[in-house]
Amino acid sequence: MLDSKTRNNQYLISLLSVAALSFFGMAVRDVVDYKIIGYLLLFLVSILAIFLEIKPVLLAAVLGALALDFLFIKPYYTLHVATAEDTLLLLLFFIITLINAVLTYKIKRMQKAIHVKETRANTMKLYNTLLDSLSHELRTPIAAIIGSIDTLQQKSVNLTADSRENLLNEIEKASIKLNYQVENLLNMSRLESGYIQPKLDWCDIKEIIYNVCNRLSEELSQHKLIITTDENLPLFKLDYGLMEQILYNLIYNAAQHTPKGSKIKEEAKYIVDADYDSHIDVIKKCVITITDDGHGFPEAEIDKVFDKFYRLHNSKTGGTGLGLSIVKGFVEVQNGTIKLSNTEEGGAEFEMNFTVDCLPTNSVPNEQ
Repeated sequence: MLDSKTRNNQYLISLLSVAALSFFGMAVRDVVDYKIIGYLLLFLVSILAIFLEIKPVLLAAVLGALALDFLFIKPYYTLHVATAEDTLLLLLFFIITLINAVLTYKIKRMQKAIHVKETRANTMKLYNTLLDSLSHELRTPIAAIIGSIDTLQQKSVNLTADSRENLLNEIEKASIKLNYQVENLLNMSRLESGYIQPKLDWCDIKEIIYNVCNRLSEELSQHKLIITTDENLPLFKLDYGLMEQILYNLIYNAAQHTPKGSKIKEEAKYIVDADYDSHIDVIKKCVITITDDGHGFPEAEIDKVFDKFYRLHNSKTGGTGLGLSIVKGFVEVQNGTIKLSNTEEGGAEFEMNFTVDCLPTNSVPNEQ
């Protein structure tokens, strides 16, 4: 619905448009046939019908008919029409103008209704996709937790120490997986709302990488992990928590979607682009690369993998399609960029670039 100010503006636009064309027509009416002025008025109403609501357009149609009769059909400055031909012309002009205005308005309404319907259909499709994914991703760990706890609580079942330990491990693994999915949902909600504000502080990227790999030790147990960092890698001013989540999602994703025994390589380095004329460092970058030698990504889908809820067509069941979109959001909120490509060997490579302040580790005083 339009507010009163917008509605009044539309009426004003109709009035001024017809008035401006009428003044132009009066300036040339001695050299131009009045029928041409009528066509111009009809064209004007057609244009207004595309942009304005129905009532301002109807006003323009009525004003155009009156202007054509009063100013351009002889005798001038009277509503009297001398000939039957001119009367028919004026009547047809008015009818065609009204029909054109109404039809154009209805077409606009239909287009808007189709757009709303398509938007709702896409929303429902997105909702169903998310619901299907969540029903699997959340139900599985919850069922494992409930089943293990139920077994532990049954007094009639005699469990060995090893069996009890295995059940407790199952509860722990399911809890971690459940927490991971809930964290992704909460993080996506924070990104969508613009709530996330990075808390920048000096971070040891090497420490974050090793912490994340320790958390994912079980997922990485059947992969060959290679960690490479510059020998004197400085501290970077980044958000520790966001960086931890970024690396967790990327490494977890690599572990889940590569064959057993494949390599996962993590590399962190420091790059300085220098202005050699002034001998002043201009750009300092923290570059983090995560590479695997799996099957890579389909070239046609590389540009879509960072989209929210997007899952590859040939991916296995499960997964919410949130992990990589959260990674992209967390990278960009720290003024970084992320690029995905396939390596020559066929695996995937995620490269992140952060243009940030750095602090050489040899400049940090030792604590006593």
